[in-house]
Amino acid sequence: MIFDPVYMLLMVFIMLMLGLASKNVQATFTKFSKVPIRNRMTGAQAARYILDSNGLQNVAIERVSGSLTDHYDPRSKVLRLSEPVYDSMSISAVGVAAHEAGHAIQEKTGYAPLMLRQGVIPLASFGSQFGLFLVIIGFFVGAFLSWIGVALYGIAVLASVITLPVEFNASSRALAQLTQYGIVSSEEHTGTKKVLNAAALTYVAAALGAILTLLYYVMLLMGNRD
Repeated sequence: MIFDPVYMLLMVFIMLMLGLASKNVQATFTKFSKVPIRNRMTGAQAARYILDSNGLQNVAIERVSGSLTDHYDPRSKVLRLSEPVYDSMSISAVGVAAHEAGHAIQEKTGYAPLMLRQGVIPLASFGSQFGLFLVIIGFFVGAFLSWIGVALYGIAVLASVITLPVEFNASSRALAQLTQYGIVSSEEHTGTKKVLNAAALTYVAAALGAILTLLYYVMLLMGNRD
Protein backbone atom coordinates (compact mmCIF):
# COMPACT_ATOMS: atom_id res chain seq x y z
CA MET A 1 0.00 0.00 0.00
CA ILE A 2 2.82 2.37 0.88
CA PHE A 3 4.27 1.95 -2.62
CA ASP A 4 0.91 2.11 -4.38
CA PRO A 5 1.42 4.52 -7.32
CA VAL A 6 -2.17 5.76 -6.98
CA TYR A 7 -1.51 6.65 -3.35
CA MET A 8 1.77 8.38 -4.22
CA LEU A 9 0.10 10.41 -6.99
CA LEU A 10 -2.75 11.33 -4.63
CA MET A 11 -0.32 12.55 -1.98
CA VAL A 12 1.63 14.58 -4.53
CA PHE A 13 -1.60 16.15 -5.80
CA ILE A 14 -2.77 17.02 -2.28
CA MET A 15 0.62 18.49 -1.33
CA LEU A 16 0.67 20.57 -4.51
CA MET A 17 -2.87 21.79 -3.92
CA LEU A 18 -2.14 22.76 -0.31
CA GLY A 19 1.14 24.37 -1.29
CA LEU A 20 -0.45 26.50 -4.01
CA ALA A 21 -3.26 27.58 -1.67
CA SER A 22 -0.77 28.53 1.02
CA LYS A 23 1.44 30.40 -1.44
CA ASN A 24 -1.58 32.25 -2.80
CA VAL A 25 -2.77 33.43 0.62
CA GLN A 26 0.74 34.52 1.58
CA ALA A 27 1.18 36.46 -1.67
CA THR A 28 -2.25 38.09 -1.43
CA PHE A 29 -1.79 39.00 2.22
CA THR A 30 1.67 40.47 1.52
CA LYS A 31 0.37 42.47 -1.46
CA PHE A 32 -2.48 44.12 0.41
CA SER A 33 -0.50 44.53 3.63
CA LYS A 34 1.34 47.25 1.70
CA VAL A 35 -1.91 49.06 0.91
CA PRO A 36 -2.98 51.34 3.80
CA ILE A 37 -6.64 51.98 4.53
CA ARG A 38 -7.79 55.55 4.41
CA ASN A 39 -9.20 55.78 7.92
CA ARG A 40 -5.84 54.67 9.41
CA MET A 41 -7.33 52.01 11.70
CA THR A 42 -5.08 49.18 12.81
CA GLY A 43 -6.24 45.57 12.70
CA ALA A 44 -6.71 45.56 16.47
CA GLN A 45 -8.70 48.80 16.39
CA ALA A 46 -10.96 47.51 13.61
CA ALA A 47 -11.61 44.28 15.50
CA ARG A 48 -12.32 46.18 18.72
CA TYR A 49 -14.77 48.48 16.96
CA ILE A 50 -16.64 45.57 15.37
CA LEU A 51 -16.76 43.57 18.60
CA ASP A 52 -18.01 46.53 20.64
CA SER A 53 -20.59 47.41 17.99
CA ASN A 54 -21.99 43.89 18.33
CA GLY A 55 -22.15 43.90 22.12
CA LEU A 56 -19.00 41.81 22.55
CA GLN A 57 -17.11 44.04 24.97
CA ASN A 58 -16.30 40.91 26.97
CA VAL A 59 -14.10 39.55 24.17
CA ALA A 60 -10.49 40.55 24.68
CA ILE A 61 -7.93 41.13 21.92
CA GLU A 62 -4.35 39.91 22.29
CA ARG A 63 -1.24 40.03 20.16
CA VAL A 64 0.37 36.69 19.24
CA SER A 65 3.63 35.93 17.51
CA GLY A 66 3.92 34.57 13.99
CA SER A 67 2.28 35.36 10.69
CA LEU A 68 -1.32 34.39 9.85
CA THR A 69 -1.68 32.81 13.30
CA ASP A 70 -4.83 34.84 13.92
CA HIS A 71 -7.73 33.04 15.58
CA TYR A 72 -10.66 33.40 17.94
CA ASP A 73 -10.60 31.29 21.11
CA PRO A 74 -14.21 30.72 22.21
CA ARG A 75 -13.20 29.07 25.49
CA SER A 76 -11.30 32.06 26.85
CA LYS A 77 -13.27 34.65 24.82
CA VAL A 78 -10.08 36.06 23.32
CA LEU A 79 -9.43 37.19 19.77
CA ARG A 80 -5.73 36.72 19.03
CA LEU A 81 -4.14 38.70 16.22
CA SER A 82 -0.71 38.07 14.74
CA GLU A 83 1.94 40.76 14.80
CA PRO A 84 1.51 41.73 11.09
CA VAL A 85 -2.23 42.26 11.76
CA TYR A 86 -2.45 43.74 15.25
CA ASP A 87 -0.62 47.02 14.62
CA SER A 88 -0.89 47.30 10.84
CA MET A 89 -3.13 49.88 9.14
CA SER A 90 -3.56 47.92 5.92
CA ILE A 91 -6.32 46.27 3.93
CA SER A 92 -4.93 42.86 4.82
CA ALA A 93 -4.82 43.63 8.54
CA VAL A 94 -8.36 44.93 8.90
CA GLY A 95 -9.70 42.14 6.68
CA VAL A 96 -8.13 39.37 8.76
CA ALA A 97 -9.03 41.08 12.04
CA ALA A 98 -12.65 41.52 10.95
CA HIS A 99 -12.79 37.86 9.88
CA GLU A 100 -11.76 36.71 13.36
CA ALA A 101 -14.28 39.11 14.89
CA GLY A 102 -16.82 37.43 12.63
CA HIS A 103 -16.21 34.15 14.47
CA ALA A 104 -17.00 35.83 17.78
CA ILE A 105 -20.23 37.18 16.30
CA GLN A 106 -21.06 33.68 15.03
CA GLU A 107 -20.71 32.31 18.54
CA LYS A 108 -22.89 35.04 20.02
CA THR A 109 -25.66 34.44 17.48
CA GLY A 110 -25.43 30.67 17.83
CA TYR A 111 -24.45 30.08 14.20
CA ALA A 112 -25.32 26.39 13.71
CA PRO A 113 -22.27 25.20 11.69
CA LEU A 114 -19.93 26.77 14.25
CA MET A 115 -21.76 25.09 17.12
CA LEU A 116 -21.61 21.78 15.26
CA ARG A 117 -17.89 22.18 14.55
CA GLN A 118 -17.13 22.94 18.18
CA GLY A 119 -18.95 19.74 19.15
CA VAL A 120 -17.12 17.63 16.57
CA ILE A 121 -13.60 19.04 17.05
CA PRO A 122 -12.57 16.87 20.08
CA LEU A 123 -13.42 13.65 18.20
CA ALA A 124 -12.01 15.04 14.97
CA SER A 125 -8.67 15.74 16.61
CA PHE A 126 -8.49 12.15 17.83
CA GLY A 127 -9.62 10.81 14.46
CA SER A 128 -7.01 12.78 12.50
CA GLN A 129 -4.23 11.51 14.77
CA PHE A 130 -5.16 7.84 15.03
CA GLY A 131 -7.66 7.12 12.24
CA LEU A 132 -5.23 6.49 9.40
CA PHE A 133 -2.84 4.72 11.78
CA LEU A 134 -5.59 2.20 12.55
CA VAL A 135 -6.35 1.85 8.85
CA ILE A 136 -2.75 0.86 8.12
CA ILE A 137 -2.49 -1.47 11.13
CA GLY A 138 -5.74 -3.08 10.07
CA PHE A 139 -4.18 -4.28 6.82
CA PHE A 140 -1.93 -6.52 8.92
CA VAL A 141 -4.28 -7.33 11.80
CA GLY A 142 -7.73 -7.38 10.25
CA ALA A 143 -10.06 -5.34 8.06
CA PHE A 144 -12.38 -4.61 10.97
CA LEU A 145 -9.71 -2.44 12.59
CA SER A 146 -9.19 -0.62 9.29
CA TRP A 147 -12.89 0.22 9.07
CA ILE A 148 -12.76 1.61 12.61
CA GLY A 149 -9.86 3.79 11.48
CA VAL A 150 -11.82 4.94 8.43
CA ALA A 151 -14.78 5.86 10.65
CA LEU A 152 -12.52 7.85 12.99
CA TYR A 153 -10.80 9.63 10.12
CA GLY A 154 -14.23 10.30 8.63
CA ILE A 155 -15.06 12.40 11.68
CA ALA A 156 -11.96 14.52 11.00
CA VAL A 157 -13.07 14.88 7.38
CA LEU A 158 -16.53 15.92 8.54
CA ALA A 159 -14.99 18.63 10.72
CA SER A 160 -12.97 19.86 7.75
CA VAL A 161 -16.10 20.07 5.60
CA ILE A 162 -18.11 21.82 8.33
CA THR A 163 -15.28 24.36 8.58
CA LEU A 164 -16.04 25.62 5.06
CA PRO A 165 -19.40 27.32 5.78
CA VAL A 166 -17.99 28.59 9.09
CA GLU A 167 -15.05 30.29 7.39
CA PHE A 168 -16.99 31.62 4.40
CA ASN A 169 -19.69 32.98 6.69
CA ALA A 170 -17.11 34.69 8.92
CA SER A 171 -15.65 36.38 5.84
CA SER A 172 -19.09 37.44 4.66
CA ARG A 173 -19.81 38.93 8.09
CA ALA A 174 -16.42 40.65 8.07
CA LEU A 175 -17.05 42.36 4.73
CA ALA A 176 -20.52 43.44 5.83
CA GLN A 177 -19.23 44.87 9.11
CA LEU A 178 -16.30 46.66 7.50
CA THR A 179 -18.63 48.28 4.97
CA GLN A 180 -21.44 49.04 7.44
CA TYR A 181 -19.16 50.90 9.83
CA GLY A 182 -17.15 52.63 7.12
CA ILE A 183 -13.89 50.98 8.10
CA VAL A 184 -13.12 50.30 4.44
CA SER A 185 -14.25 52.33 1.45
CA SER A 186 -16.00 50.89 -1.59
CA GLU A 187 -12.66 50.89 -3.42
CA GLU A 188 -10.95 49.07 -0.56
CA HIS A 189 -13.74 46.51 -0.38
CA THR A 190 -12.39 44.67 -3.44
CA GLY A 191 -8.92 44.23 -1.98
CA THR A 192 -10.32 43.09 1.34
CA LYS A 193 -12.47 40.50 -0.40
CA LYS A 194 -9.44 39.16 -2.29
CA VAL A 195 -7.54 38.68 0.98
CA LEU A 196 -10.44 36.84 2.60
CA ASN A 197 -11.11 34.69 -0.48
CA ALA A 198 -7.47 33.65 -0.67
CA ALA A 199 -7.57 32.58 2.98
CA ALA A 200 -10.81 30.66 2.40
CA LEU A 201 -9.23 28.67 -0.43
CA THR A 202 -6.76 27.12 2.02
CA TYR A 203 -9.71 25.57 3.86
CA VAL A 204 -11.19 24.36 0.58
CA ALA A 205 -7.89 22.70 -0.35
CA ALA A 206 -7.60 21.09 3.09
CA ALA A 207 -11.16 19.76 2.95
CA LEU A 208 -10.72 18.40 -0.58
CA GLY A 209 -7.44 16.73 0.40
CA ALA A 210 -9.08 15.08 3.40
CA ILE A 211 -12.05 13.87 1.33
CA LEU A 212 -9.80 12.39 -1.37
CA THR A 213 -7.68 10.62 1.25
CA LEU A 214 -10.76 9.13 2.88
CA LEU A 215 -12.15 7.97 -0.46
CA TYR A 216 -8.82 6.35 -1.33
CA TYR A 217 -8.80 4.25 1.83
CA VAL A 218 -12.47 3.33 1.47
CA MET A 219 -11.91 2.13 -2.10
CA LEU A 220 -8.77 0.28 -1.03
CA LEU A 221 -10.65 -1.55 1.70
CA MET A 222 -13.56 -2.29 -0.61
CA GLY A 223 -11.14 -3.77 -3.13
CA ASN A 224 -9.52 -5.94 -0.47
CA ARG A 225 -12.74 -7.58 0.65
CA ASP A 226 -12.80 -11.35 0.46
